[in-house]
Amino acid sequence: MSVETAVDPAAPTVRTRERRQRSWRRSLVGAAALASALIIWEIAAYAVGDPVTMPTVQETARELLHYLTKPYPQVQGKTLVDDALISTARILAGFGLGTAAGLLLGAAMAGIRVVRELADPIIGVMRPLPPIAFIPLLVVWFGIGEASKVALIFFGVLPVVTIATLGALDAVPDELSHASRSLGASPFHTMLHVRLRAAVPGVITGMRIAMGGAWTSIIAAEMIAATGGVGFLILQAGNYLQTPLIFSGIAVIAVLGFVFDGLLRLLLRAADPTARR
Repeated sequence: MSVETAVDPAAPTVRTRERRQRSWRRSLVGAAALASALIIWEIAAYAVGDPVTMPTVQETARELLHYLTKPYPQVQGKTLVDDALISTARILAGFGLGTAAGLLLGAAMAGIRVVRELADPIIGVMRPLPPIAFIPLLVVWFGIGEASKVALIFFGVLPVVTIATLGALDAVPDELSHASRSLGASPFHTMLHVRLRAAVPGVITGMRIAMGGAWTSIIAAEMIAATGGVGFLILQAGNYLQTPLIFSGIAVIAVLGFVFDGLLRLLLRAADPTARR
């Protein structure tokens, strides 16, 4: 049998079409689920009949659109866009530093036994600790400025990414490392170009988990010790019983979290074309 007859040239096209169909189906199902949630929300708001307790979808949407670009003087004089940018900057700084440190530490633990024996108990103790518990201590150390927020996210992201990196590297087949070393590659080259490349999907999955925890930590920190950010806006809106604005802030967090998770999923697909789409 010739190569031409053994390989079906239409097979990639069929697989691409099937992936697109699955993607559209998931998008439609997700849109239907979101629409159902909004309908339930609207019914519950009308059943309660109190806009302070449960505003309608329309009231929340009007509040959201109005204060995206217009300041809310009773709260802080900033817009929703301003607060969203403040929170996003803190997330990017803390998440970036925590991810970089977690990658380096996880790789060092996977490649150097002494580092693993020293760091493993420390990471094991840090992992179950909620980052929110460190807020008072970080405020004492760094004040209520940006450093304390970035440090909080850093300490929350570090153990998650470290464990994800270590687990992904340990799961790489030994045959790949042995083949690289047999061809003359150094241990560092093997770690960087073989093991880490093979472990990228697992690392990105850990980054997605850490991103969710980062948003939880920063919103809590902004509610306790901050003068700006979406968490601070939600707290102040609650003090003035502005429930539609509270829901607007929650919606902004949901959108930002969805966008960041989508970007990480795109990164995963770029790194691993076989990842499910």
